[in-house]
Amino acid sequence: MIRILVSADPIDLADEMARIEGQDAGAVASFCGLVRADDGVDILELEHYPGATEAALDRIAHEAAERWSLQAATIVHRVGPMRPGERIVLVLAAAPHRRDALDACAYLIDRLKTDAPFWKRETRGGEARWVEARESDTAAAERWIP
Repeated sequence: MIRILVSADPIDLADEMARIEGQDAGAVASFCGLVRADDGVDILELEHYPGATEAALDRIAHEAAERWSLQAATIVHRVGPMRPGERIVLVLAAAPHRRDALDACAYLIDRLKTDAPFWKRETRGGEARWVEARESDTAAAERWIP
């Protein structure tokens, strides 16, 4: 089961965990990203390209499912304005064994950071600016290329 959700709604960790734990896996690995207050960020706003974003996330999830024989994978990503401390992304990977679940989870978050069309705008003290892609995200995604 692959579940992809891009929404302005808050992420419900308990609901998402309950969904994936029902897949008869031996292990579920998770990553939950939070909005950081780096350098006084008041608001982080994410925009996306509807349809294209979900398709990119679905492709990444299917690649992970095939590579690690996952029973399930979930990617839930927020869009719209968020404040520091709010959940921005949740990645779950369910597999027969922990190593596959952990590796798949890392792969999913590394790849979505570079391969899914999201745009970030940070607001500090009333001033907004677009956030550029980070070289560290590109390097993390590239480590998964055989």
